[in-house]
Amino acid sequence: MPTPPVTHRTLALDGIETFYREAGPPDAPVVLLPHGYPCSSFQFRHFMPALADRWRLLAPDLPGFGYSGTPDPADFAYTFDGYAGFLERFTLELELERYALYLHDYGSQFGLRLAMRAPERVAALIIQNGDIYEDALGPKYETIKAFWADPTPEGRAALAENVSEEGFRDEFAGELPEHLAGRVPPDLWTLH
Repeated sequence: MPTPPVTHRTLALDGIETFYREAGPPDAPVVLLPHGYPCSSFQFRHFMPALADRWRLLAPDLPGFGYSGTPDPADFAYTFDGYAGFLERFTLELELERYALYLHDYGSQFGLRLAMRAPERVAALIIQNGDIYEDALGPKYETIKAFWADPTPEGRAALAENVSEEGFRDEFAGELPEHLAGRVPPDLWTLH
C-alpha cells in the first residue's frame, strides 16, 4: 500500500501567512499537531504519512516558525496565550469541529490553553514530553536564568546567540557523540 501523501498549504490568518502540512482523508477524525521549540511542522514529516490512512493530520507552522510569517511583536503576542488564540483561529478557519490534540514540548503549553478554551471540541489529548518548568531547568538554561534575574542588553545579546543557526544546531546535536550527531538532519537547525 502506498504511503499517503502530505500536502503543503498556506493561508492568511490574522494577516499572517501561515504554512501548514496536511495529510489524510478530509472526512477522517482530526489530529492537530502544534509543534515544539525550536521546531516547526517539519518535525512531523514522517509521523503524518504513517497515520494518514485513518486520520486527518494538520500541523501548522506557528508565527515566527518554519515557513509562516513573523509578525512584528506589536501586532502579535508571542506568548503561550497568544499562540493558543492563533491556534484556535486556525481551527476555526479550517472549520474543525472536533479534534485530538497532540501535546508535545513547547506546543503543549498553548495546546492545553486551546483545550481549556473549547473543551467540547477536544476528542482526545495525546501528551508526550510537555514543556520544561523552572524547577527542572538544567545547566543549559543558565543564560536565560541570568537574563531573568538581570535583564540587560548584554544578557539579551547572549540569548540571541541561542536562537541563531549555530545555537539551534547545538540544541539538536551539540550534546550527541560525533557518530550520532551526523545522523541529525541539518534541516532542523536551518529551518528553525
